[in-house]
Amino acid sequence: MNDKKYELIPCGSLFRIRALRDFGDVKKGDIGGLVDSEENLSHKGDCWVYDDAQVYDDARVYGNARVHGNARVYDDARVCGEAWVCGNAQVCGDARVYGNARVHGNAQVHGNARVYGNARVYGDAQVYGNAQVSDDARVYDDVRVYGKARVCGDAWFCGDVRVCGDALFCGYEEREEVRHE
Repeated sequence: MNDKKYELIPCGSLFRIRALRDFGDVKKGDIGGLVDSEENLSHKGDCWVYDDAQVYDDARVYGNARVHGNARVYDDARVCGEAWVCGNAQVCGDARVYGNARVHGNAQVHGNARVYGNARVYGDAQVYGNAQVSDDARVYDDVRVYGKARVCGDAWFCGDVRVCGDALFCGYEEREEVRHE
């Protein structure tokens, strides 16, 4: 029995994917996004690359994760669990997005950053370095979370905020136009 859920169709320097069977919200014959190789997208679970999204280099998408729109996942990044990366978002470097996390808009997660739990990173926000955004935290607008900073719990950061160094914000915190440098 063939366990493959998609096939590769040459499309420039990458491959467009086409579903070989029904799974999740994908139907047999559906055309998906672009990948470098079968190493980029697992044949297990309901994970899928949609629209014109791209997953390449040594990046991996697995579990039930989704990559939508014009999003890019590359380098050694991982997107897994029930996570979504969509819009024009980018996940790269050794970054990890997992759990029920969502990264969308023009957001970027790179370096060794981690976004997980029910966290949301969107707008033009960036999470990088060894930073973490987790639990039900929200990071959006032009917020930058970097260094070893952690934003967790119900913390929300928006506006032109910088969270860096060894900063830790857990619980309910809503910050706007505040700098932590």
